[in-house]
Amino acid sequence: MRYREFWQLVDEVLGSAHGRVLVHELVLPRLDGRTAEQALDAGVEPRDVWHALCDELDVPDPQRWGADRHRQAPPRR
Repeated sequence: MRYREFWQLVDEVLGSAHGRVLVHELVLPRLDGRTAEQALDAGVEPRDVWHALCDELDVPDPQRWGADRHRQAPPRR
């Protein structure tokens, strides 16, 4: 997953305004107590950040991949 894809999914799945606030402010225990933004800045792979964010928000798997039904889900590590 590229950074562009990460941000596209944030906007599609979480809503552009709300999602960006969550990425900036929501502390994720799975990312060592960092926000998604801090984890990305620290070099954590976007797909790992996306999974951590979705897991914390209980986003169901079918809804995690946005509007494109043909988009392939990034695998978990």
